[in-house]
Amino acid sequence: MAQENEHHGFSGTSAPHQPTASTLTTISQQDDVLTSISIEDPWQDLKQFTQARIALGRTGSSLTTKAVLDFSCAHAMARDAVHLALDVNSLADNLHAQGLKTLQVHSRATDRHTYLLRPDFGRRLDETSVSSLQYYSRQNHLEKPIDLLLVVGDGLSSMAVTQQAAKLIAEIQSQMPSHWNLGPVVIAQQARVALADEVSELLNARIVAMLIGERPGLSSPDSLGVYLTYNAKVGCTDADRNCISNVRPEGLVYAAAAKKLLWLCEAATRMQCSGIALKDESDTGGFIAASSISIAKS
Repeated sequence: MAQENEHHGFSGTSAPHQPTASTLTTISQQDDVLTSISIEDPWQDLKQFTQARIALGRTGSSLTTKAVLDFSCAHAMARDAVHLALDVNSLADNLHAQGLKTLQVHSRATDRHTYLLRPDFGRRLDETSVSSLQYYSRQNHLEKPIDLLLVVGDGLSSMAVTQQAAKLIAEIQSQMPSHWNLGPVVIAQQARVALADEVSELLNARIVAMLIGERPGLSSPDSLGVYLTYNAKVGCTDADRNCISNVRPEGLVYAAAAKKLLWLCEAATRMQCSGIALKDESDTGGFIAASSISIAKS
């Protein structure tokens, strides 16, 4: 029996297994296979031009571990952008440093949970805010009418407002005609786009522009949108607005966004309309032909 065990390599205590030459060859072949199934996408060079999820590569039939982890991180940032509260006092301090007055208002959505479940509450001011704006309007009725009213709303990304709003407003100030009255900047919490209509109506502004955090994308949780409305009042629809989107350093830069906004303001004042009746030709610097204007108003 001892001889038999010795013949099979089990004599005495068990010895550690020593890989044979054929085993080492098999392991090496398996490593080569694993390396060969991790394939880079031929579009790799195009990734430098966009943050979109292209050229992710694959391992076998699945995404690479890095791509999966990057996606999970982006998704977490998008969720944080939606739920993170806006630091109103910090934003107000930044705007005061630019020499601007600010007013603070709140929608009828009392908290973030209500805001997300009831979009209609985010489109109207609460009673305290209505009273506050009415009081401000009465106290300042002798001042020059507001040519452009800026309303800053947290929207679906307070991150966008925190990072972009004050910088965009500074650029708007630098490009705005000197004779325009900008009015106070209204900071709105739990706000939807249409909230600016009621604010504009109460303050009797000619044009209102809502700067608001856009719905976060998985590569852009900090994108700011601007919605311009001429002669806004409660009941206006999205057809009455012009939209400038993706305002951020990686998208539409502040100088270009401010230029586009002010062009639209001048065109809206000239045509006395906005939205689908006002075509954005800011890139060419021209205005719509008179025939087009009459058709849009009819």
